[in-house]
Amino acid sequence: MTRPIRVLLVDDHVLFRQGLASLLSAQPDMEVVGEAADGLEALVKAQKLRPDLILMDVTMPGCDGLEATRLIREAVPEARIVMLTVHDEDEKLFEAIRSGAVGYVLKSVAAQTLIPLLRNVLVGEAAISGVMARRILEEFRRLARHPAAAPGEGTPELTAREREVLQRVAAGDMDKEIALRLNLSLSTVKTHLRNILAKLQATSRHQASRYALRMGLIQPPDRREE
Repeated sequence: MTRPIRVLLVDDHVLFRQGLASLLSAQPDMEVVGEAADGLEALVKAQKLRPDLILMDVTMPGCDGLEATRLIREAVPEARIVMLTVHDEDEKLFEAIRSGAVGYVLKSVAAQTLIPLLRNVLVGEAAISGVMARRILEEFRRLARHPAAAPGEGTPELTAREREVLQRVAAGDMDKEIALRLNLSLSTVKTHLRNILAKLQATSRHQASRYALRMGLIQPPDRREE
């Protein structure tokens, strides 16, 4: 008889973990071998339990899912990690992939969609929805249109609006706050952020804002701002 898929669940919300554990335990080929409430606990349990599959929440207090994924990939490289998230943020998607995750799934996904995705992970496929896959392809196309500047070629050019958006990122605003402050739609803000990351060859909005500050593309934020 084939050994069941050993699963470790990592999420700081107990009720969500319990619901997911019940769903997976009801599958004849899956076994929940452990649960963790944060990234550091996940690292310890992954090393002890050696699970085949880890379902990892992206946002957790302390050591978040992205950092935990990087640590676990070094300590338990054979474990497959699928990120679970409430938000479909492009930045988190790309950072999760760079961290070593093999999947990125919204928590709103239906059970009949999730289970096959998880089974496919164990045979080498990625657990990414069609929407997420399209975003990855779009990012590759943007990178092709905005290749990284070679040393000495100068600072990448940002439009006036992109600078405004990045200025708000440096001030600590989230996407919805930026949209309200600049009178833009949320989708427009996300588009600007994707273009900024591509032009600056940055892996996150915070890396982009730090680079822009260092290169003088934006001004240091006023910490007295409300």
